[in-house]
Amino acid sequence: MSLSPTASFRAGWLAMLPIWLGVAPFAVAYAVTARAAHLSLFETQLMSLTVFAGASQFAAAGLFGQGVGAASIVATTFLLNVRHVLYGLSLAQQLPIHGLRRLVAAQFLTDEAYGVTVSAAPKSAGGLNLGFLLGAELSLYVVWNLFTLLGSLVGSVIPDPKAVGADVVFPLAFLGLLVPMLRGRLELLVAATSGVLAWAVSRVSPGGVTVLVAGVGGALLGAALSRTTGAPASPENEA
Repeated sequence: MSLSPTASFRAGWLAMLPIWLGVAPFAVAYAVTARAAHLSLFETQLMSLTVFAGASQFAAAGLFGQGVGAASIVATTFLLNVRHVLYGLSLAQQLPIHGLRRLVAAQFLTDEAYGVTVSAAPKSAGGLNLGFLLGAELSLYVVWNLFTLLGSLVGSVIPDPKAVGADVVFPLAFLGLLVPMLRGRLELLVAATSGVLAWAVSRVSPGGVTVLVAGVGGALLGAALSRTTGAPASPENEA
């Protein structure tokens, strides 16, 4: 059953509610990090409004505080965000959008929005569609920016997210998204291989490279096994 664009947007927005529990404290933590690096309230908030990439913002704030040059900051944040190329390729196969709409969707795309969209949209919004994707993206964008502002204003009196265990929310959320996708031996093998590859690469490379290598490796394995066995692979495996 197909939903209206408004209903799909609402479904995407609401699907992100559990993720807010992890995003909110880390937006506060980012703001505290940025302010400690002597970024102004305006600069701290502007980065959340325009960059909107948690790991990259943390890295950039820390590098700013160390007085690192612009080229090094750009290179570091590029490596951290290069995994979004894989997300874009996966979504492009399932959701053909063009022009300005593609640019808007790309700007607000995050790990969490991608994961929830490919997992929940087919069931809750009549299939993957732009309305659901934008709803998921903007839901996170609003929360991230509101709590960035909160962190800039009162962050010094809020405990470290890791100290209260909030850092486990993201891994558990992604595990919850992954499990329903493991529908057969092919998906289990690809997921296990990608996990081992990610662990191995993480020993010697930054996080962005780890995700890229594991993602590409898993996608190639999934595509190869699908062609060998004749079984249809999920879009995530063929991305």
